[in-house]
Amino acid sequence: MRKELNKVEGLVGEFNASDYLKKKKYQIIEQNHRNRLGEIDIIAQHENMIVFVEVKTRSTLQFGRPSEAVDYRKQQKLRNVASLYLLQHKKMDYQCRFDVIEVIGNEINHIENAF
Repeated sequence: MRKELNKVEGLVGEFNASDYLKKKKYQIIEQNHRNRLGEIDIIAQHENMIVFVEVKTRSTLQFGRPSEAVDYRKQQKLRNVASLYLLQHKKMDYQCRFDVIEVIGNEINHIENAF
């Protein structure tokens, strides 16, 4: 039951993060992009940059900040997924960055260029 609640909470967090980015004039290219190496929550374009966004949602800070879950291993995985995305979509000459969006209840914290 708790796992199902976490999944719903995560989907709501991703929706809220996407809405937040749209209000900040980001163009959402894709959500929940999957390839053989993994998944990226949101791929967006902002100005001339491709932005890969990892969304972490928590209801409280009881177990630390959500961004703390994006450890070195997770960062490496996201880099690999993003590299394959850029290769497959012939966007290797684009500048890109990795952002983390923390959703804590109704609060959104956007960490640009997180890693």
